[in-house]
Amino acid sequence: MTQAKAWWKEAIGYQVYPASFMDSDGDGIGDINGIREKLPYLKSLGIDFIWINPIYSSPFIDNGYDISDYQGIHEKFGTMEDFDLLLEEAHQQGIKIIMDLVINHSSDQHEWFIESKKSLDSPYRDYYIWVDGTPEHAPNDWQSIFGGSAWEYDEKTKQYYLHIFAKEQPDLNWENEKLKNELFSMIRWWLDKGIDGFRLDAISHVKKDAYSVKATENPFSPFQNVSGIEEHLNELKNVFNNYDILTVGEASGVTAEEGPEWVGKDGYFDMIFEFDHLSIWKQEKEGELDVLKLKKALSAWQTALDGKGWNALYMENHDVPRLVSVFGNTNKYWQVSAKAIAMLYFFLQGTPFIYQGQEIGMTNMPFTSIEQIDAVDSKRLYKQLLKEGKNKEEALDIVADTTRDNSRTPMQWSSNQFAGFSSKQPWLVVNPNYQSINVAQQEKQPDSILTFYKKMIHLRRTNEGLIYGSFKEYLTEHTQVYIYERALDNNRYLVMVNLTKEKASYSLPDEVEANWQLLLTNQGNRPFEKKGTLQPYEAQLFKKI
Repeated sequence: MTQAKAWWKEAIGYQVYPASFMDSDGDGIGDINGIREKLPYLKSLGIDFIWINPIYSSPFIDNGYDISDYQGIHEKFGTMEDFDLLLEEAHQQGIKIIMDLVINHSSDQHEWFIESKKSLDSPYRDYYIWVDGTPEHAPNDWQSIFGGSAWEYDEKTKQYYLHIFAKEQPDLNWENEKLKNELFSMIRWWLDKGIDGFRLDAISHVKKDAYSVKATENPFSPFQNVSGIEEHLNELKNVFNNYDILTVGEASGVTAEEGPEWVGKDGYFDMIFEFDHLSIWKQEKEGELDVLKLKKALSAWQTALDGKGWNALYMENHDVPRLVSVFGNTNKYWQVSAKAIAMLYFFLQGTPFIYQGQEIGMTNMPFTSIEQIDAVDSKRLYKQLLKEGKNKEEALDIVADTTRDNSRTPMQWSSNQFAGFSSKQPWLVVNPNYQSINVAQQEKQPDSILTFYKKMIHLRRTNEGLIYGSFKEYLTEHTQVYIYERALDNNRYLVMVNLTKEKASYSLPDEVEANWQLLLTNQGNRPFEKKGTLQPYEAQLFKKI
């Protein structure tokens, strides 16, 4: 079944974490004008749209995912005038802008919540989820995703409010029509301004179960993809349908089997971010990559949506450690493994997203003290590990490996002081390897990771089969290689990647014919072999002759 065409299917996305992207005014924090300054770079990379992490007014308890004014810009990022200019200049360069939209919860500093807390009969009371309880007994035993109870007691009104994230992030009550209409009106305001879509944060949580429902083995089941959510999401879709935009839902708890319901022909969104191949809340120190597990997770979504829906393809974002440190090798094979993982996901069916710094192979930060870490959940984990009897060195070792701050260290633009990110000490420590890993250096190198990404982008753009082609995997049980084919009409492409630091022997089945032309490789050019050996982290893309 062929896929219907759409601009966002043919596009490449680039995620910007504003605080760490580029500082234009020398205060150590990245900002909107810093993004504007780097538009020519993004244009030269070849991307089509930018997804910007939250830049709204916020107390920044959770990195801006606690919004106090949906139509205001946080002063550390600039002004609404700066944003309007960014939108205008990006559009002039042919680059679209996608905003983060956080509508499962607000900040406790939002005027709605401030009013809601005042009394039981406040007109805003029902904008949030308030339930009876006593100081000793919460309404139920639901646990917050950030740890501890999901309920917070309010001494003044003698009720609890629900917060499935931090207590400063009270959940909005989607059962209240007035609240929903306020949210929809705000969404239209942004779309009428001319932005090109939204990435919807935590959107699979907007429906809550009855308070009598206990969590299953998944502690978040009472508020994750709960039955009845479709009513809310269809209403949201009706707002989106009036605009030619891209919508990407962050949908934890949605399975590959349920994928078509979410992103199919009548789905709620154009695509979703799922977490089967990455574990967002993982807190163990990383071991060897389980290649089989990774392949199965990626292929399950490819197969479930083939001809029925569309994938959002990603290996990195602002919430997980750097891919080359987790899936690759930062020693001898740093460059080839970064390219191998890039090719692994880039030519699957879906829209590829690149996270800032991924295109130059930025690595995890070698944190040397807990003071260097900013992430609230990482600091909490560190204290917990000390309580459990680990010494400071052991606790830091675990936290440093898994903290989301690994992906939030400042973008490495050059070998100048502070990696060319700022003229002042940045808000988060700069990775000391910036002198050998940076944009300026890689722009000059014909075999750099950056050059490799540009080549992949060009190949995807000029070969429709790599966009709309069907997906088929070979050697599904092989524990080292991921091999898959993309086919559209008579155009066929074969991707072969060794995901380990050992050589990998393989033998393709008879149905794979012999004549293929090499389009791209991360190692020496060599002809296609039906039976052969891939070098450590070798990646090859072929086209059928």
